[in-house]
Amino acid sequence: MTEQPYTPISQVSKDANNMVVPTTDTKNTKQTAPDTPNPIFIEVQQNCRISAEQLKRYSDPDELPTDTRTAPDLDVGFGQQRALKALHTALDIKASGYHVFAAGENGLGKRTVISRLLTRIAADAPTPDDWVYVHNFTDPRTPLALRLPAGQASLLQQQVNNLWQQAKKRLSQRFRSDQYQSKIEAIKNSTHQKERHAYDALNAEGKQYDLALTFRSFDNKAVFVHPSQLPTESNSGDNKQVETPNNRKNLEKLDDSEKVNTLSDEDNERKENKDSTYGNNEYEAELNNFVQKNHMQKRLSQLTIALEQLEDEANDEIESLHRSIAQRALQPLFTPIYEQFATHPLVVAYLKAVFDDMVTHVERIVNGDDEEFVTAVLATTPSRYAVNVIVSHTPDSGAPVVFEDLPTHLNLLGHVEQITQLGTVTTDVSMIRAGALHRANGGYLLLEASHVLEHPYAWQGLKRALQSRKIKLSSLEQMLTLTGSLSLSPAPIDLDIKVILLGEADLYYELLELEPEFDAVFKVRADFHDDVPRTTEHELALVAKMADIIDYADLYPFDSSAQATLLEHLSLQAEEQDRLSLHSDLLIKLLHESNRHARLNNETMVTADHVTQAIDDMDERSGYLRDLYWDELKNGQQLIQTQGDAIGQVNALTVVSYADSEFGMPARLTAVIQPNIGTGEILDIERDVDLGGSLHAKGMLIMTSYLRALFSQHHALNFSASLAFEQSYAQIDGDSATVSEGCALLSALANVPINQSLAITGSMNQLGEVQAVGGINAKIAGFFDACREQELTGDQGVVIPMANVKQLMLRDDIIDAVNRGKFHIYGVYTLSEALTLMTGLPIDTMNKKGRYRKDTLFGKVLSRLMLWDENQDSTDDIDDEKAKKKAKKKRKEKRQKKEDRRIKEKRKGERSDKKGSEESSKQSDAEPIDDALNNDSETKAIDGNNN
Repeated sequence: MTEQPYTPISQVSKDANNMVVPTTDTKNTKQTAPDTPNPIFIEVQQNCRISAEQLKRYSDPDELPTDTRTAPDLDVGFGQQRALKALHTALDIKASGYHVFAAGENGLGKRTVISRLLTRIAADAPTPDDWVYVHNFTDPRTPLALRLPAGQASLLQQQVNNLWQQAKKRLSQRFRSDQYQSKIEAIKNSTHQKERHAYDALNAEGKQYDLALTFRSFDNKAVFVHPSQLPTESNSGDNKQVETPNNRKNLEKLDDSEKVNTLSDEDNERKENKDSTYGNNEYEAELNNFVQKNHMQKRLSQLTIALEQLEDEANDEIESLHRSIAQRALQPLFTPIYEQFATHPLVVAYLKAVFDDMVTHVERIVNGDDEEFVTAVLATTPSRYAVNVIVSHTPDSGAPVVFEDLPTHLNLLGHVEQITQLGTVTTDVSMIRAGALHRANGGYLLLEASHVLEHPYAWQGLKRALQSRKIKLSSLEQMLTLTGSLSLSPAPIDLDIKVILLGEADLYYELLELEPEFDAVFKVRADFHDDVPRTTEHELALVAKMADIIDYADLYPFDSSAQATLLEHLSLQAEEQDRLSLHSDLLIKLLHESNRHARLNNETMVTADHVTQAIDDMDERSGYLRDLYWDELKNGQQLIQTQGDAIGQVNALTVVSYADSEFGMPARLTAVIQPNIGTGEILDIERDVDLGGSLHAKGMLIMTSYLRALFSQHHALNFSASLAFEQSYAQIDGDSATVSEGCALLSALANVPINQSLAITGSMNQLGEVQAVGGINAKIAGFFDACREQELTGDQGVVIPMANVKQLMLRDDIIDAVNRGKFHIYGVYTLSEALTLMTGLPIDTMNKKGRYRKDTLFGKVLSRLMLWDENQDSTDDIDDEKAKKKAKKKRKEKRQKKEDRRIKEKRKGERSDKKGSEESSKQSDAEPIDDALNNDSETKAIDGNNN
């Protein structure tokens, strides 16, 4: 591979006026330095070098089972003792609110561990009771909830169904029997005879007043009329009997022409008024007839009331007969069921209510024309007599363990279904549906916390049920639409349950903050760990976990080498040599993909090669963005220099994370100094353009504080600086670039080049100590790949915090390059060690006077700070001298003008005084000379004062 072209580096030089200005050096040359390395550099290099044995911890296949078929039994609570202890605490306390929030990252297998533990505990727990809903004959809108022992709910439902079928059949037989028909005929005949005798007696009484009882044809109403008004065919004899309305074939009816002649009381009055002109005899006869007829009409009205009572008595007698028949028919059917549920008073009371209702409505049952007594759709009994089994358990089956994957409000608390028929919405007791709380009542319910919070009113319903310890069905439609639609309101069911919410720790803290009652309901938190210490015992336990997954998925067995490779990869995922990741999702994925490679190779045993191929496949699938970056590096679009030296430029190690993809890549970090401007301010370009996160800003401030404390006691910080990640267009966060930023800034301040063959990462505190960072393995791999793309020279390597050495689980090709001396890894404790490795100079060695030596990096920084100060002072002196000369020149010009004016005036005086004496002329000639001498002395005094 060809070396990347050298990037020009800004350096500091002086111009013709001895001013400090930035210049561009196009040559990749070092500052004057000895040919032989500094002894301090050699010592630091030897002390900080990390050996190949420290770069990875291998598992010994000889200490593992031959294959997973001989693995030990799985411990359900392996690695999660803290969480299981919290679970046992919550399960042992029966008080309200002792429910559990299982906190841990997704993929740890929390649900599997808890389900297996609860299944084991629930097997020895008592089986909870069954619950059924039945029709409430007193208040049909509030169905009754009945509790029965385990297995009895289905039995009661079956008995009531059989009871209905037998009752309907037996009642139909009884009501169609000849005996029943004869009794009904006897009651009707008796009633008919009584009515006929009553009419005959009243008719005989009317004959005394010359009145006959007949029935009008148009309304069949009994009236008294004069015999002459009777139909002709009805006057054949005086001994004819008056027929009752029950036998209308022999009734004597009035013709239409005779209806007009049938007089009412008012008609008689009008007739009397009309015939008042007749004689007194006719009037008295008519009046007498009217009084008699009115009397008989009243007697007829009394008879009608009596006949109605007689009919009611007959109906009552028929109903009594029906009840008597129904009781005699149903009693033998109900008695065995009473005895079967004799120990359950509420069930017996319900059965008696059913018995009474069937007896009361026996006619509607037999007729079969009433919807309430017709068999419901998809049912064997009418909804009125349906036994709706809400929850039923097999006897001695233990407590239920339920996981609800769709915890909506309806699925949690149950709901009442509705049916639409011909535009009418109806519901009944048979349409009540159970929820997860019903099914898990008396046992354990597992829920994903995030899923509960996704659905409206699910959390409120769950919280209300747990606080009240009752399951009360409510209409979600009323909550959402705020309407008062009519629906059933089933009686609440007692709740005895333990709920375990599964979620991440961040969600737990959010619920604590935003839901005031959360801590009162879920009082126990069970923390699940991400990893465990890497001990021989835990390695065997993880092999047992692998064997359990393999048996469940019916995979090929894994030999000891495959087990070792898996364990090493789990340490890489834990980012710790002495830790093992417990993420079950990753382990399951590796097992399945390794098994695939073994199957493709027609092998029945999975080996280390198959596991390695699976890991490479997974890495390739998630490496799309990484490949794009390497393409840019090959094409020269990404400027990374892995050879030579540069001032104020460092290869920083970064990690790119996107979804499930994570890889390391080097990034160029540069620092630029502006001398004599500012007081040590450092501009973080990433932060100012909103590309840097708060943690990145914190690292910058820590580094700035460290530099201020380092040099401000020796000299004022008469500069400003700027730092930037070149070719970075995305968000940057984290403080792992603090050490690299410090190296770049000090290199620019001291004008000392940095070895570009080394890349560096690390966090730093205000004392200059280097702290551990994350993603160390990916960062090292990223720079190694960049060096390999640009040719390994044997001088390249990385500088990392010494605290990260225990986290190294590098690739085998990197370890091989370190073994061959083609790549180096150094671990440092302080910034000074890092600077020594990067610059090859001693950093902070002091002389006897307590000052940094001139050949140290800090000494060079102080020398430059003082040089900038001197340059600034000399520039100020030159400016002051120029100003003084200019002022002196102005003063001389002013004095010359004044002198010329005086001489001109004196010459004018000489021309006007022609007659002066000679002595006076001599004296006049002396005076200007004296004045000139006096003026010259005065000028010298002024110039002396100015100087």
